[in-house]
Amino acid sequence: MAIRTDEAGSALAEGPRPGPRVTVPPSLVQAVIAAGGAGVLALWWTGTSSVVGAAGWLTGAGRITGLLAGYACAVLLLLMARTPLLDHSVGTDRLARWHAAAGRWTISLVAAHTLLIIWGYSLTQHRGPLAQTGDLVLHYPDMLKATAAFLILIATGVLSARAARRRMRYETWYHLHLATYLAVFLAFGHQLADGADFVGNRAAQIAWYALYLGVAALLLRYRLLVPVRRIRRHRMRVTGVTREAPGIVSVHVTGDHLDELRAEPGQFFRWRFLAPGLRWSANPYSLSAPPGPHGLRITVKAAGTHSAALARLEPGTRVWAEGPYGSFTARRRRTDKVLLLAGGVGITPLRALFETLPGEVALIYRARRAEDLALRGELDAIAAARGAPVRYVVDEPAVHHSPLTARALRRMVPDLAERDVYLCGPPGMTHAAVRALRAAGVPRRRIHHESFAL
Repeated sequence: MAIRTDEAGSALAEGPRPGPRVTVPPSLVQAVIAAGGAGVLALWWTGTSSVVGAAGWLTGAGRITGLLAGYACAVLLLLMARTPLLDHSVGTDRLARWHAAAGRWTISLVAAHTLLIIWGYSLTQHRGPLAQTGDLVLHYPDMLKATAAFLILIATGVLSARAARRRMRYETWYHLHLATYLAVFLAFGHQLADGADFVGNRAAQIAWYALYLGVAALLLRYRLLVPVRRIRRHRMRVTGVTREAPGIVSVHVTGDHLDELRAEPGQFFRWRFLAPGLRWSANPYSLSAPPGPHGLRITVKAAGTHSAALARLEPGTRVWAEGPYGSFTARRRRTDKVLLLAGGVGITPLRALFETLPGEVALIYRARRAEDLALRGELDAIAAARGAPVRYVVDEPAVHHSPLTARALRRMVPDLAERDVYLCGPPGMTHAAVRALRAAGVPRRRIHHESFAL
Protein backbone atom coordinates (compact mmCIF):
# COMPACT_ATOMS: atom_id res chain seq x y z
CA MET A 1 0.00 0.00 0.00
CA ALA A 2 1.73 3.18 -1.22
CA ILE A 3 1.31 6.14 1.13
CA ARG A 4 2.34 9.76 0.80
CA THR A 5 1.64 12.74 3.07
CA ASP A 6 -0.03 16.06 2.41
CA GLU A 7 1.31 19.43 3.58
CA ALA A 8 -0.23 18.95 7.01
CA GLY A 9 1.45 15.58 7.42
CA SER A 10 -1.68 13.48 6.92
CA ALA A 11 -1.20 10.23 5.04
CA LEU A 12 -2.78 9.89 1.63
CA ALA A 13 -2.77 6.98 -0.79
CA GLU A 14 -1.14 7.37 -4.15
CA GLY A 15 -3.67 6.99 -6.92
CA PRO A 16 -5.28 8.66 -9.90
CA ARG A 17 -6.38 12.22 -9.36
CA PRO A 18 -9.89 12.63 -10.74
CA GLY A 19 -10.42 15.66 -12.90
CA PRO A 20 -13.15 18.24 -12.41
CA ARG A 21 -16.72 17.19 -13.10
CA VAL A 22 -19.66 19.32 -14.15
CA THR A 23 -22.34 19.26 -11.47
CA VAL A 24 -25.56 21.13 -10.77
CA PRO A 25 -27.36 21.66 -7.43
CA PRO A 26 -30.00 18.98 -6.67
CA SER A 27 -32.48 21.81 -6.07
CA LEU A 28 -32.00 22.92 -9.68
CA VAL A 29 -32.80 19.40 -10.90
CA GLN A 30 -35.97 19.41 -8.83
CA ALA A 31 -36.89 22.86 -10.17
CA VAL A 32 -36.50 21.67 -13.78
CA ILE A 33 -38.70 18.62 -13.09
CA ALA A 34 -41.33 20.84 -11.43
CA ALA A 35 -41.21 23.27 -14.37
CA GLY A 36 -41.92 20.37 -16.72
CA GLY A 37 -44.93 19.41 -14.62
CA ALA A 38 -46.16 23.00 -14.76
CA GLY A 39 -45.79 22.90 -18.54
CA VAL A 40 -47.94 19.79 -18.68
CA LEU A 41 -50.66 21.51 -16.65
CA ALA A 42 -50.42 24.52 -18.98
CA LEU A 43 -51.07 22.17 -21.92
CA TRP A 44 -54.38 21.13 -20.36
CA TRP A 45 -55.26 24.72 -19.41
CA THR A 46 -54.74 26.15 -22.87
CA GLY A 47 -56.62 23.28 -24.50
CA THR A 48 -59.69 23.48 -22.28
CA SER A 49 -62.28 26.15 -23.01
CA SER A 50 -64.74 25.31 -20.22
CA VAL A 51 -65.67 22.61 -17.74
CA VAL A 52 -69.38 21.99 -17.20
CA GLY A 53 -71.13 19.53 -14.93
CA ALA A 54 -69.94 16.49 -13.01
CA ALA A 55 -69.02 14.61 -16.19
CA GLY A 56 -66.90 17.54 -17.36
CA TRP A 57 -65.08 17.86 -14.05
CA LEU A 58 -64.39 14.13 -13.85
CA THR A 59 -63.19 13.93 -17.44
CA GLY A 60 -61.05 17.05 -16.96
CA ALA A 61 -59.48 15.55 -13.86
CA GLY A 62 -58.87 12.36 -15.81
CA ARG A 63 -57.09 14.33 -18.54
CA ILE A 64 -54.91 16.16 -16.01
CA THR A 65 -53.90 12.98 -14.18
CA GLY A 66 -53.27 11.27 -17.52
CA LEU A 67 -50.94 14.05 -18.69
CA LEU A 68 -49.11 14.07 -15.38
CA ALA A 69 -48.85 10.26 -15.41
CA GLY A 70 -47.32 10.34 -18.89
CA TYR A 71 -44.83 12.99 -17.78
CA ALA A 72 -44.06 11.07 -14.58
CA CYS A 73 -43.25 7.95 -16.62
CA ALA A 74 -40.59 9.88 -18.51
CA VAL A 75 -39.16 11.33 -15.28
CA LEU A 76 -39.22 7.87 -13.68
CA LEU A 77 -36.98 6.47 -16.42
CA LEU A 78 -34.76 9.56 -16.55
CA LEU A 79 -33.89 9.26 -12.85
CA MET A 80 -32.54 5.75 -13.40
CA ALA A 81 -30.85 6.39 -16.75
CA ARG A 82 -27.48 6.57 -14.91
CA THR A 83 -26.49 9.79 -16.62
CA PRO A 84 -23.18 11.05 -15.16
CA LEU A 85 -24.48 14.60 -14.62
CA LEU A 86 -27.35 13.44 -12.40
CA ASP A 87 -25.33 10.73 -10.71
CA HIS A 88 -22.48 13.04 -9.71
CA SER A 89 -24.72 16.00 -8.85
CA VAL A 90 -27.55 14.33 -6.96
CA GLY A 91 -26.00 11.04 -5.84
CA THR A 92 -27.18 7.52 -6.51
CA ASP A 93 -28.85 7.12 -3.13
CA ARG A 94 -30.89 10.31 -3.47
CA LEU A 95 -31.77 9.46 -7.07
CA ALA A 96 -33.03 6.08 -5.89
CA ARG A 97 -35.24 7.79 -3.29
CA TRP A 98 -36.55 10.21 -5.90
CA HIS A 99 -37.17 7.29 -8.25
CA ALA A 100 -39.11 5.40 -5.56
CA ALA A 101 -41.23 8.47 -4.80
CA ALA A 102 -41.80 9.09 -8.52
CA GLY A 103 -42.88 5.47 -8.88
CA ARG A 104 -45.52 5.84 -6.17
CA TRP A 105 -46.79 9.06 -7.75
CA THR A 106 -46.85 7.45 -11.19
CA ILE A 107 -48.89 4.45 -10.03
CA SER A 108 -51.31 6.75 -8.17
CA LEU A 109 -51.72 9.04 -11.19
CA VAL A 110 -52.24 6.12 -13.58
CA ALA A 111 -54.89 4.59 -11.31
CA ALA A 112 -56.63 7.95 -10.81
CA HIS A 113 -56.55 8.68 -14.56
CA THR A 114 -58.12 5.31 -15.36
CA LEU A 115 -60.91 5.59 -12.80
CA LEU A 116 -61.73 9.25 -13.50
CA ILE A 117 -61.88 8.80 -17.28
CA ILE A 118 -64.15 5.75 -16.99
CA TRP A 119 -66.41 7.56 -14.52
CA GLY A 120 -66.56 10.78 -16.54
CA TYR A 121 -67.23 8.97 -19.83
CA SER A 122 -69.88 6.82 -18.13
CA LEU A 123 -71.81 9.92 -17.04
CA THR A 124 -71.43 11.51 -20.47
CA GLN A 125 -72.62 8.38 -22.32
CA HIS A 126 -75.26 7.44 -19.69
CA ARG A 127 -73.97 3.90 -19.35
CA GLY A 128 -72.53 1.73 -16.60
CA PRO A 129 -68.81 1.73 -15.72
CA LEU A 130 -68.29 -1.88 -16.84
CA ALA A 131 -69.88 -1.29 -20.25
CA GLN A 132 -67.91 1.93 -20.63
CA THR A 133 -64.67 0.15 -19.72
CA GLY A 134 -65.29 -2.50 -22.38
CA ASP A 135 -66.02 0.17 -24.98
CA LEU A 136 -62.83 2.08 -24.16
CA VAL A 137 -60.60 -0.98 -24.20
CA LEU A 138 -62.02 -2.56 -27.35
CA HIS A 139 -62.85 0.42 -29.55
CA TYR A 140 -60.38 3.22 -28.79
CA PRO A 141 -56.98 3.33 -30.57
CA ASP A 142 -54.08 1.64 -28.75
CA MET A 143 -56.20 0.95 -25.68
CA LEU A 144 -55.45 -2.76 -25.60
CA LYS A 145 -51.75 -1.94 -25.29
CA ALA A 146 -52.53 0.76 -22.72
CA THR A 147 -54.52 -1.77 -20.67
CA ALA A 148 -51.56 -4.15 -20.69
CA ALA A 149 -49.33 -1.26 -19.60
CA PHE A 150 -51.74 -0.42 -16.76
CA LEU A 151 -51.67 -4.00 -15.46
CA ILE A 152 -47.87 -4.18 -15.67
CA LEU A 153 -47.46 -0.91 -13.78
CA ILE A 154 -49.87 -1.95 -11.05
CA ALA A 155 -48.13 -5.33 -10.68
CA THR A 156 -44.71 -3.65 -10.55
CA GLY A 157 -45.97 -1.21 -7.94
CA VAL A 158 -47.29 -4.03 -5.75
CA LEU A 159 -44.02 -5.98 -6.05
CA SER A 160 -42.02 -2.85 -5.24
CA ALA A 161 -43.87 -2.27 -1.99
CA ARG A 162 -41.55 -2.55 0.99
CA ALA A 163 -43.23 -5.63 2.46
CA ALA A 164 -42.99 -7.55 -0.83
CA ARG A 165 -39.49 -6.28 -1.60
CA ARG A 166 -38.08 -7.69 1.66
CA ARG A 167 -39.17 -11.19 0.68
CA MET A 168 -37.72 -11.06 -2.82
CA ARG A 169 -34.20 -11.76 -4.03
CA TYR A 170 -32.43 -8.72 -5.43
CA GLU A 171 -31.98 -10.46 -8.79
CA THR A 172 -35.71 -11.28 -9.06
CA TRP A 173 -36.76 -7.75 -8.13
CA TYR A 174 -34.24 -6.27 -10.60
CA HIS A 175 -35.49 -8.28 -13.57
CA LEU A 176 -39.16 -7.74 -12.74
CA HIS A 177 -38.48 -4.02 -12.51
CA LEU A 178 -37.36 -4.01 -16.14
CA ALA A 179 -41.02 -4.56 -17.07
CA THR A 180 -41.49 -0.83 -16.43
CA TYR A 181 -39.79 -0.14 -19.76
CA LEU A 182 -42.29 -2.38 -21.54
CA ALA A 183 -45.22 -0.67 -19.82
CA VAL A 184 -44.06 2.81 -20.84
CA PHE A 185 -43.55 1.65 -24.43
CA LEU A 186 -47.03 0.12 -24.59
CA ALA A 187 -48.71 3.20 -23.13
CA PHE A 188 -47.01 5.80 -25.32
CA GLY A 189 -49.17 5.37 -28.44
CA HIS A 190 -52.39 5.66 -26.44
CA GLN A 191 -51.33 9.03 -25.06
CA LEU A 192 -51.06 10.61 -28.49
CA ALA A 193 -53.92 8.73 -30.16
CA ASP A 194 -56.55 9.26 -27.46
CA GLY A 195 -55.34 12.27 -25.48
CA ALA A 196 -57.59 15.25 -26.22
CA ASP A 197 -54.66 17.59 -25.55
CA PHE A 198 -52.58 15.99 -28.32
CA VAL A 199 -55.12 15.27 -31.04
CA GLY A 200 -54.69 18.01 -33.65
CA ASN A 201 -52.00 19.78 -31.58
CA ARG A 202 -48.83 19.31 -33.59
CA ALA A 203 -46.63 21.35 -31.24
CA ALA A 204 -47.69 19.26 -28.23
CA GLN A 205 -47.06 16.04 -30.15
CA ILE A 206 -43.56 17.17 -31.13
CA ALA A 207 -42.77 18.17 -27.54
CA TRP A 208 -43.99 14.79 -26.24
CA TYR A 209 -41.96 12.89 -28.83
CA ALA A 210 -38.90 14.99 -27.94
CA LEU A 211 -39.34 14.23 -24.23
CA TYR A 212 -39.65 10.48 -24.69
CA LEU A 213 -37.04 10.15 -27.43
CA GLY A 214 -34.60 12.21 -25.35
CA VAL A 215 -35.06 9.92 -22.35
CA ALA A 216 -34.81 6.86 -24.62
CA ALA A 217 -31.54 8.17 -26.05
CA LEU A 218 -30.07 8.64 -22.56
CA LEU A 219 -31.16 5.14 -21.55
CA LEU A 220 -29.69 3.64 -24.72
CA ARG A 221 -26.41 5.49 -24.27
CA TYR A 222 -25.75 5.09 -20.56
CA ARG A 223 -27.42 1.76 -19.83
CA LEU A 224 -26.35 -0.09 -22.98
CA LEU A 225 -23.81 1.52 -25.28
CA VAL A 226 -21.41 2.91 -22.67
CA PRO A 227 -21.34 -0.33 -20.63
CA VAL A 228 -20.77 -2.44 -23.76
CA ARG A 229 -17.96 -0.16 -24.92
CA ARG A 230 -16.30 -0.32 -21.50
CA ILE A 231 -16.62 -4.09 -21.36
CA ARG A 232 -14.76 -4.39 -24.66
CA ARG A 233 -12.22 -1.72 -23.72
CA HIS A 234 -11.28 -2.84 -20.21
CA ARG A 235 -11.54 -6.65 -20.46
CA MET A 236 -11.83 -7.18 -16.72
CA ARG A 237 -11.13 -10.52 -15.06
CA VAL A 238 -10.82 -11.94 -11.56
CA THR A 239 -7.28 -12.37 -10.26
CA GLY A 240 -8.10 -13.82 -6.84
CA VAL A 241 -10.48 -14.11 -3.89
CA THR A 242 -9.34 -13.66 -0.28
CA ARG A 243 -11.23 -14.35 2.95
CA GLU A 244 -11.50 -11.27 5.19
CA ALA A 245 -13.89 -12.43 7.96
CA PRO A 246 -16.56 -15.11 8.47
CA GLY A 247 -18.77 -14.92 5.39
CA ILE A 248 -16.84 -11.95 3.95
CA VAL A 249 -14.47 -12.13 0.99
CA SER A 250 -12.57 -9.68 -1.18
CA VAL A 251 -12.62 -10.13 -4.96
CA HIS A 252 -9.61 -8.73 -6.82
CA VAL A 253 -10.16 -7.65 -10.43
CA THR A 254 -7.72 -6.49 -13.06
CA GLY A 255 -8.17 -5.19 -16.58
CA ASP A 256 -6.90 -2.88 -19.29
CA HIS A 257 -6.86 0.92 -19.14
CA LEU A 258 -8.66 1.00 -15.77
CA ASP A 259 -7.41 4.54 -15.14
CA GLU A 260 -9.78 5.72 -17.89
CA LEU A 261 -12.75 4.79 -15.67
CA ARG A 262 -11.92 7.76 -13.40
CA ALA A 263 -13.25 5.81 -10.44
CA GLU A 264 -12.97 7.43 -7.03
CA PRO A 265 -12.84 5.97 -3.50
CA GLY A 266 -16.39 5.62 -2.20
CA GLN A 267 -17.94 4.80 -5.58
CA PHE A 268 -19.42 1.49 -6.67
CA PHE A 269 -19.93 -0.57 -9.80
CA ARG A 270 -22.62 -3.01 -10.85
CA TRP A 271 -20.75 -6.28 -11.26
CA ARG A 272 -21.63 -9.19 -13.51
CA PHE A 273 -19.36 -12.23 -13.18
CA LEU A 274 -19.42 -14.60 -16.16
CA ALA A 275 -19.54 -17.75 -14.07
CA PRO A 276 -22.27 -20.41 -13.72
CA GLY A 277 -25.21 -19.03 -11.78
CA LEU A 278 -23.90 -15.46 -11.83
CA ARG A 279 -23.82 -14.31 -15.43
CA TRP A 280 -27.46 -13.10 -15.46
CA SER A 281 -27.17 -10.95 -12.35
CA ALA A 282 -25.59 -7.49 -12.06
CA ASN A 283 -25.28 -6.49 -8.40
CA PRO A 284 -23.94 -3.26 -6.87
CA TYR A 285 -20.77 -3.55 -4.77
CA SER A 286 -18.61 -0.62 -3.72
CA LEU A 287 -14.83 -0.46 -4.01
CA SER A 288 -13.07 -1.45 -0.80
CA ALA A 289 -9.67 -0.06 -1.78
CA PRO A 290 -8.57 2.99 -3.76
CA PRO A 291 -8.88 2.19 -7.47
CA GLY A 292 -5.61 1.82 -9.33
CA PRO A 293 -4.67 1.68 -13.01
CA HIS A 294 -4.16 -2.08 -12.83
CA GLY A 295 -6.68 -3.33 -10.32
CA LEU A 296 -9.97 -2.90 -8.45
CA ARG A 297 -11.22 -4.62 -5.32
CA ILE A 298 -14.62 -5.25 -3.78
CA THR A 299 -15.35 -6.80 -0.39
CA VAL A 300 -18.65 -8.64 -0.09
CA LYS A 301 -20.62 -10.28 2.70
CA ALA A 302 -22.55 -13.47 1.92
CA ALA A 303 -26.08 -12.13 2.29
CA GLY A 304 -27.71 -14.08 -0.55
CA THR A 305 -27.03 -16.64 -3.24
CA HIS A 306 -25.21 -14.17 -5.50
CA SER A 307 -22.89 -12.72 -2.88
CA ALA A 308 -22.22 -16.15 -1.34
CA ALA A 309 -21.18 -17.52 -4.74
CA LEU A 310 -18.45 -14.91 -5.12
CA ALA A 311 -16.29 -16.85 -2.65
CA ARG A 312 -16.06 -19.63 -5.27
CA LEU A 313 -14.92 -17.47 -8.18
CA GLU A 314 -11.93 -18.81 -10.07
CA PRO A 315 -9.02 -16.63 -11.24
CA GLY A 316 -9.50 -15.68 -14.86
CA THR A 317 -13.30 -15.37 -14.62
CA ARG A 318 -14.45 -12.63 -16.97
CA VAL A 319 -16.14 -9.61 -15.39
CA TRP A 320 -18.56 -7.04 -16.78
CA ALA A 321 -18.69 -3.93 -14.61
CA GLU A 322 -20.95 -0.91 -15.12
CA GLY A 323 -19.83 2.29 -13.48
CA PRO A 324 -18.42 3.93 -11.55
CA TYR A 325 -21.55 5.28 -9.89
CA GLY A 326 -22.30 7.36 -6.82
CA SER A 327 -21.22 10.65 -5.27
CA PHE A 328 -20.15 9.17 -1.91
CA THR A 329 -16.70 10.63 -2.45
CA ALA A 330 -14.29 13.23 -1.11
CA ARG A 331 -16.11 15.84 -3.19
CA ARG A 332 -18.96 15.86 -0.66
CA ARG A 333 -16.98 17.05 2.35
CA ARG A 334 -17.32 20.66 3.47
CA THR A 335 -14.66 20.73 6.22
CA ASP A 336 -11.11 19.45 6.81
CA LYS A 337 -12.31 17.21 9.65
CA VAL A 338 -14.13 13.98 8.86
CA LEU A 339 -15.64 11.11 10.84
CA LEU A 340 -16.14 7.80 9.04
CA LEU A 341 -18.90 5.76 10.72
CA ALA A 342 -19.25 2.18 9.47
CA GLY A 343 -21.53 -0.70 10.36
CA GLY A 344 -20.78 -4.27 9.31
CA VAL A 345 -19.79 -4.66 5.68
CA GLY A 346 -20.53 -0.94 5.25
CA ILE A 347 -16.84 -0.53 6.00
CA THR A 348 -16.03 -1.26 2.33
CA PRO A 349 -16.39 2.24 0.81
CA LEU A 350 -15.20 3.86 4.03
CA ARG A 351 -12.00 1.81 4.04
CA ALA A 352 -11.12 3.32 0.64
CA LEU A 353 -11.98 6.81 1.89
CA PHE A 354 -10.00 6.27 5.10
CA GLU A 355 -6.87 5.78 3.05
CA THR A 356 -7.38 8.71 0.71
CA LEU A 357 -9.31 11.52 2.38
CA PRO A 358 -7.05 14.49 3.18
CA GLY A 359 -7.23 16.35 6.47
CA GLU A 360 -8.08 15.05 9.92
CA VAL A 361 -9.98 11.76 9.76
CA ALA A 362 -11.35 9.47 12.48
CA LEU A 363 -13.02 6.09 12.06
CA ILE A 364 -15.65 4.28 14.15
CA TYR A 365 -16.38 0.73 13.02
CA ARG A 366 -19.29 -1.22 14.55
CA ALA A 367 -19.83 -4.95 14.13
CA ARG A 368 -21.73 -7.68 15.92
CA ARG A 369 -18.63 -9.64 16.96
CA ALA A 370 -14.91 -8.95 16.98
CA GLU A 371 -14.34 -11.61 14.30
CA ASP A 372 -16.77 -9.76 12.00
CA LEU A 373 -14.48 -6.72 11.78
CA ALA A 374 -13.38 -7.11 8.17
CA LEU A 375 -10.18 -5.50 6.85
CA ARG A 376 -9.07 -4.69 10.41
CA GLY A 377 -5.38 -5.24 9.64
CA GLU A 378 -5.53 -2.76 6.76
CA LEU A 379 -7.43 -0.23 8.83
CA ASP A 380 -4.85 -0.43 11.62
CA ALA A 381 -2.02 0.03 9.11
CA ILE A 382 -3.68 3.08 7.55
CA ALA A 383 -4.41 4.54 11.00
CA ALA A 384 -0.78 4.13 12.01
CA ALA A 385 0.51 5.63 8.77
CA ARG A 386 -1.61 8.76 8.99
CA GLY A 387 -1.94 9.04 12.77
CA ALA A 388 -5.70 8.72 12.64
CA PRO A 389 -7.79 7.41 15.57
CA VAL A 390 -9.81 4.21 15.06
CA ARG A 391 -12.48 2.97 17.45
CA TYR A 392 -13.87 -0.57 17.11
CA VAL A 393 -17.26 -1.20 18.72
CA VAL A 394 -18.74 -4.72 18.96
CA ASP A 395 -22.16 -5.73 20.27
CA GLU A 396 -21.12 -9.13 21.66
CA PRO A 397 -20.36 -9.62 24.46
CA ALA A 398 -22.77 -7.01 25.81
CA VAL A 399 -20.15 -5.53 28.11
CA HIS A 400 -18.36 -4.12 25.05
CA HIS A 401 -21.50 -2.69 23.48
CA SER A 402 -21.69 1.07 23.05
CA PRO A 403 -25.17 2.44 22.26
CA LEU A 404 -25.46 4.55 19.15
CA THR A 405 -26.43 7.79 20.87
CA ALA A 406 -25.34 11.41 20.62
CA ARG A 407 -23.66 11.16 24.04
CA ALA A 408 -21.68 8.04 23.08
CA LEU A 409 -20.56 9.53 19.77
CA ARG A 410 -19.45 12.77 21.42
CA ARG A 411 -17.50 10.78 24.00
CA MET A 412 -15.60 8.97 21.22
CA VAL A 413 -15.23 12.08 19.02
CA PRO A 414 -15.39 15.24 21.18
CA ASP A 415 -15.31 17.64 18.20
CA LEU A 416 -18.01 15.69 16.36
CA ALA A 417 -20.15 18.77 15.62
CA GLU A 418 -17.26 20.30 13.65
CA ARG A 419 -16.87 17.32 11.31
CA ASP A 420 -18.33 15.97 8.10
CA VAL A 421 -19.63 12.45 8.67
CA TYR A 422 -19.54 9.68 6.07
CA LEU A 423 -21.95 6.95 7.11
CA CYS A 424 -22.45 3.47 5.66
CA GLY A 425 -24.09 0.43 7.22
CA PRO A 426 -27.34 -1.55 7.51
CA PRO A 427 -30.55 0.53 7.24
CA GLY A 428 -31.43 0.27 10.93
CA MET A 429 -27.96 1.34 12.03
CA THR A 430 -27.92 4.15 9.46
CA HIS A 431 -31.24 5.59 10.62
CA ALA A 432 -30.20 5.43 14.27
CA ALA A 433 -26.85 7.04 13.45
CA VAL A 434 -28.46 9.93 11.57
CA ARG A 435 -30.71 10.67 14.56
CA ALA A 436 -27.76 10.50 16.95
CA LEU A 437 -25.58 12.71 14.76
CA ARG A 438 -28.30 15.33 14.44
CA ALA A 439 -28.80 15.28 18.21
CA ALA A 440 -25.04 15.72 18.61
CA GLY A 441 -25.15 18.93 16.60
CA VAL A 442 -23.96 17.72 13.18
CA PRO A 443 -25.83 19.68 10.46
CA ARG A 444 -27.78 17.50 8.07
CA ARG A 445 -25.84 18.89 5.10
CA ARG A 446 -22.64 17.42 6.59
CA ILE A 447 -24.04 13.89 7.03
CA HIS A 448 -23.27 11.90 3.88
CA HIS A 449 -24.59 8.40 3.28
CA GLU A 450 -25.57 6.15 0.42
CA SER A 451 -27.22 2.74 0.55
CA PHE A 452 -25.98 1.41 -2.83
CA ALA A 453 -29.13 -0.71 -2.86
CA LEU A 454 -30.45 -0.03 -6.38
